[in-house]
Amino acid sequence: MLAAFESILPIFLLILGGNWLRRLPLIDPGAWIGLEQIGYWFLYPALLFVTIYNADFSGLELNAMMMALAAALVAMLAITCGLWPLLDRTGLVKRTEFSSIFQTAVRWNSFMALAIAQKMFPPAGTAVVALVMAIIIIPLNLATVLLVTRFADRNANWRKIGRDMAINPMILGSLAAILFRCLPFHLYGPLNQTLGLVGNAALGMGLLAIGAGLRLGDLWRPRVALFLPVMLKLALFPALLVGAAVAFGITGSQLSYLALCAAVPTAMNGYLLARQLGGDAELYAAVTTVQTAASFLTIPAVLSLTAQITG
Repeated sequence: MLAAFESILPIFLLILGGNWLRRLPLIDPGAWIGLEQIGYWFLYPALLFVTIYNADFSGLELNAMMMALAAALVAMLAITCGLWPLLDRTGLVKRTEFSSIFQTAVRWNSFMALAIAQKMFPPAGTAVVALVMAIIIIPLNLATVLLVTRFADRNANWRKIGRDMAINPMILGSLAAILFRCLPFHLYGPLNQTLGLVGNAALGMGLLAIGAGLRLGDLWRPRVALFLPVMLKLALFPALLVGAAVAFGITGSQLSYLALCAAVPTAMNGYLLARQLGGDAELYAAVTTVQTAASFLTIPAVLSLTAQITG
């Protein structure tokens, strides 16, 4: 566990650095909004594309991994949705809060997973993160948009939502990478290298942006809506995915790669979705802060427990 902790420490130091920089009077607050927009529309899609396109899936148990991912994701979506009647009856969670609980429970921070995989694991670990990206980013975005709209605004403009989904840069980047992998020719070398440079910049800048978006004061305001998605995302989902992977016969280091993908906290881009569709964006930001802080300890714990299973 100590080795995993020390490997992940640089990632969290960069996140803390982003939070520290935001508090200094040296940088215009509007610069962080610009960084989010550049990341959303250019840096992150380029990173998704180049990671999925260049991933070497040889030697991986692709069929078993895809089935384990699908089973765990469906189970997680069903369990999270199934909690709403109970939360509604007991009054523990407001209707306006549930869409952010759902988003933060099922979304995952692929950029943090990539950064940790590059630090801890051989190229095969990065390839598994790319595989998870290719499989779950599109269905997760569809599911979250539908549920946020259902709970936030019954009179939502579905034509606009459909248009926004059609131009979602994360979905387009993933689809483009899958398409280019199927073509009979390779991407032009210098262009591939250019996108690789963009991807390298995206990881560092993305981690700084995550830190800048955190609100540490939210750590000291306990409530069910805040801590329920923390337990769902950082404890339940790793257990579901590791359990499904073991059931489908995945062992060894490949099980650890999947465990990492399950253990990372939620992604910040869901905050923009909550804000655009009328969800509880403030709660989303608060949950993201608590999850990111807690994952500093839970990620090494999940990886350590998984290593014991594989060992």
